[in-house]
Amino acid sequence: MNFCPQCGKTLTTREKDGKERILCPDEEDCGYVFWNNPTPVVAAIVEHEGEIILARNAAWPPTWYALITGFLEAGETPSEGILREIKEELNLDGEIIEFVGLYEFHRMNQLIIAYYVRASGEITLSEELVDYKRLKDFEIKPWPLGTGKAVQEWQAKRGIFNEIIDFTR
Repeated sequence: MNFCPQCGKTLTTREKDGKERILCPDEEDCGYVFWNNPTPVVAAIVEHEGEIILARNAAWPPTWYALITGFLEAGETPSEGILREIKEELNLDGEIIEFVGLYEFHRMNQLIIAYYVRASGEITLSEELVDYKRLKDFEIKPWPLGTGKAVQEWQAKRGIFNEIIDFTR
């Protein structure tokens, strides 16, 4: 973003409230500041027929599988958002069993709102997904970022302490 969305002047970078921020140079008449707030994302540990569903996005490498996630839309609660995402991505109807937690994903500037959801129906993948796999709760190896932290905490509540996958090897 190069120009102020309110007045059209060329944006500058300066310190404001202790951080470097992009802002309008016309503080008196305009005052625009790009705060770069995190985007809310909903995620679910989806249980279907006694197993956890991990899915692979079409844009990911063949070995990457993760939780069902999606952006929270305007006007919906996080619980409504994740049930919508599960329906859109897997064609399953879900019931929220437990709120798992809130997790930062700094690299993507996201705040992840995670749930444990029991789902029913027949899986049909959306065009966004190319594959899925079923695992027992103890078979999932948490990953170090984003939704992996939700998996790790969810497992720990159940007495499961798996080693985190090391992506550097």
